[in-house]
Amino acid sequence: MNAEIPNRSKRILSIDILRGLVMIIMALDHTRDFFHIDAMTGDPLNPDTATGILFFTRWITHFCAPTFVFLSGLSAYLSAQNKTRAQASSFLLKRGLWLVFIEIAVVSLGLTFNLQYNFIILQVIWAIGWSMVFLALISRISYQIVLISGFALVFGHNIFNLFPALENQTTGLILKIFFTAAGTVVPLSATHLVGVFYAILPWTGIMFLGYGIGVWFNKNYNVERRQRNLLITGSLTVLLFIALRLINSYGDPAPRKEYHELFKNVLSFFNVSKYPPSLQYACMTLGPAILILAFTEKLNNRFTKIASVYGAVPFFYYIIHFYLLHTILVIAFFATGHSTKEIVQVPFLFRPVAFGFSLPIVYLIWFGVVASLYLPCRWFKKYKETHLQWWLSYV
Repeated sequence: MNAEIPNRSKRILSIDILRGLVMIIMALDHTRDFFHIDAMTGDPLNPDTATGILFFTRWITHFCAPTFVFLSGLSAYLSAQNKTRAQASSFLLKRGLWLVFIEIAVVSLGLTFNLQYNFIILQVIWAIGWSMVFLALISRISYQIVLISGFALVFGHNIFNLFPALENQTTGLILKIFFTAAGTVVPLSATHLVGVFYAILPWTGIMFLGYGIGVWFNKNYNVERRQRNLLITGSLTVLLFIALRLINSYGDPAPRKEYHELFKNVLSFFNVSKYPPSLQYACMTLGPAILILAFTEKLNNRFTKIASVYGAVPFFYYIIHFYLLHTILVIAFFATGHSTKEIVQVPFLFRPVAFGFSLPIVYLIWFGVVASLYLPCRWFKKYKETHLQWWLSYV
C-alpha cells in the first residue's frame, strides 16, 4: 500500500504554528487535572470562587479543542487535493474509525491507567473520529454541502437548549450523544461505565467549517488575499461573540450571570459552555485562532520554529503526553505518602481527591512535560519526513 502523507517541504507553517501552540497549551489543562489540589473538587471557571490565575489557567485551554478540530478539517481538505473524491472519502472514513478506536483503547487507558477499562472516557479524539466519518460521507456530495452543514450545526445546535429534555430515555440518550452531551455517563454493566463528554455533531460542525476555509490554503491561492480573508473572518467572529454575549439570549446553554463586581462580571462574560461547544464558545475561540493564522502567515522566529515541531506531529504528542503525565502522577502519588489502598479512584487511578499541589507546581510540571517532549517530537517529525510507511498517514 502506498503511503499517503503530505510532502513536509510543502507544509504551511502557519497551520503547524497554531496547532503546535494549542498542543502546548492543552497540556496545561491536563496537568491541572492530574496535579492541582482543587481539580477534583472545584470549578475553576466559577466567578464566585475562582481566582484570576485559576480562571485563566482553565480558560486559556478552551482554545485548544475547537482550534484542533477546526485545523483537522482544514488539513482534511488539503490532504484531499492529492486524491480523487472517492480516495479522500475512503481515507477519512478509515482514519475516523481508527481514531474512535484509539480514543477507547489507548487514550482512555492513558487517562485512567485502568487496565480493566472500568471507565471509558470519550473526548476530543472520539469527536474528531466521528466528525471525520461524517466528513467522509458529506464531502463525497460536494464542498458546498460540507460548508452549509458546518454553518447549520455550529449556529443551530443551541436550538436544542430552548426545548425541555425528551422523556423517552433512548431518544434522549441519542440526542445527548450527538448534540447536548455535557458529561453523559452511560452504564455498560454494574462495573463498567462510559463517559461521553464531547457531543459529536457540534464538533463536526467546527470541523466542516475548517474544511470550508481550506480553499484559501490551496497552493495557487494568493497569499495576501488569504491573509486578508483570515483577518476579516477572525475579526467578524470575535465581534459576533461579543454581540451574542451582550445580547445574552441565544448561543449558550446558560445565560451570562450578572454580578455587582467588575472582576466577577469579566469572568462571567468569558465563562461560556464547552460541553457541548456553544455558538458563543465557538466564536470566542475560533475568532482569535483564525486571526493567529493570519498573523503567523509570514512569521518565522525561534518560538514559531519550536511550536511548529509540536504542530507537525500532534497525534504523537497527544498520546505520549497523557502517558508521561500519568506516570509522573504515579511517582508523585507514592512520593507524597499515599498508600496502595488509595490507588483505585474514579475516573483516574492514583489520583485521590485529597491530592495535589498549588498552581505554581502545576505550571512547573507542565513546562517540564512539554519541554521533555520536544526532542521526541522533533525526532518523529524527521522520521515522517524521511519515511513512507503507509501507517504514518494515520498518526
